[in-house]
Amino acid sequence: MLTDGEPITWITAYNYSLAKSAELAKIDMILVGDSGGMVELGYKTTNPVTMDEMIQMSKAARNGAPDTFIVGDMPQGSYEISDEIAVQNALRFVKEAGCDAIKLEGGNRVSSRVKAITNAGILVVGHLGLTPQSSTSFGGYRVQGKTIQSFEETLIDSMALENAGVCMLLLEAMPEQPAEQIAKNLDIPVLGIGAGKKLAGQLIIAHDLLGLYLEFRPWFAKCYIPQVITKYINEISSIEDVKKFGIDTRMDGLNSIIIEAIKEYIVEVKNKVFPNKEYSYSINEDDLKKLMKSKYWIKSK
Repeated sequence: MLTDGEPITWITAYNYSLAKSAELAKIDMILVGDSGGMVELGYKTTNPVTMDEMIQMSKAARNGAPDTFIVGDMPQGSYEISDEIAVQNALRFVKEAGCDAIKLEGGNRVSSRVKAITNAGILVVGHLGLTPQSSTSFGGYRVQGKTIQSFEETLIDSMALENAGVCMLLLEAMPEQPAEQIAKNLDIPVLGIGAGKKLAGQLIIAHDLLGLYLEFRPWFAKCYIPQVITKYINEISSIEDVKKFGIDTRMDGLNSIIIEAIKEYIVEVKNKVFPNKEYSYSINEDDLKKLMKSKYWIKSK
């Protein structure tokens, strides 16, 4: 897909029903994110999430989406202590939950973990930019890559992860221009969540896409329900026997709406409509000019 220039679509799912809907919508990948601790378990942050909780959610997602590429998210405390513990926990995602890959946060500081996990035969997805597990270390939930220091540190970390063996990289909460530059400096697919549309693909939190999480919604997140609800109402209104239709298909309620919303997201990502400027972080001209002085900045031909 990277070679062909086809954007990759990625969504979170933490249970059987949501994962099944995502697979029926023909999503490319599913992430069982530690965000499930917030949107499913009610934690205030992702930090309290345990390995056992992640394995349970990952098992449920795999049962719902047996034919979709699933990435299990390594929670805080599951990989920082040692390479051995990191490999043990990564293996749990593969053996117990049937995940195809794992994701972990951090750059050069976790390069030995990445090497150890990949040497164990497990695919690793990196995660840089705004990394929620360690957000307090850089001042909370803030947009990354706007200064030359932040941009170059992220790029150096990206290169370290690629050299360590990650198969993909996720960039979170970053203006489009520096995110695109990081992708240009790497050979692996770079996907984004709140990092503009000039990347190999997009990730979205399912509960944001569906408007299911009431605590907050990131600037870059789009709820797709408003643009599919009218279609659903029109279709269900045209059915003569709704009860029979529901019994025969189970497509008379929320499941139908969820699938249509995910399909709409897929269409917009594939056609490079989402994320547009409304769902992307901007950078002012002066800051962009400073970034362009970086030795890593690849000038357009």
